[in-house]
Amino acid sequence: MTTTESTPNAFQNARTLLKEIQEKFAVFGDFLPLAIGIDKQLIALMPDVSRKSLRTALGIHTNSLRYLKGMEKATARFNLDGTQAAEVTEEHRAHATTTLKERFKKNAEQRKTQRQAEEAQRKADEAERQRAEKLNQLAAKFSRKN
Repeated sequence: MTTTESTPNAFQNARTLLKEIQEKFAVFGDFLPLAIGIDKQLIALMPDVSRKSLRTALGIHTNSLRYLKGMEKATARFNLDGTQAAEVTEEHRAHATTTLKERFKKNAEQRKTQRQAEEAQRKADEAERQRAEKLNQLAAKFSRKN
């Protein structure tokens, strides 16, 4: 099996694992800022979990819009049991803000490109409609004279 064939399956396994973790632990379900080293806490409680799937699941979770929005204003990080672990540093809040701004900018650019493509298609369709209408008018004009 090649890497490209296994990647979607691994990603799907990570998504399934993330859903399980979100249901099991409120800090994940509520998208609270996670304690540094939360992966070690998870592995201690779930030793059969693949570390690679866990890393991927944590990456999906911590890069989600809800998590990043929470990190922007957060002051504390939390352990799996919901107890406060440490403070969220200004550097981590700034990283969340920067990541969100970049994501919003990228999405805005994609929407702008989509709108431009739709407008170009609309203009091309209108030009084609006008061309067809003129051809029909010419055909009607010359067919009446014969």
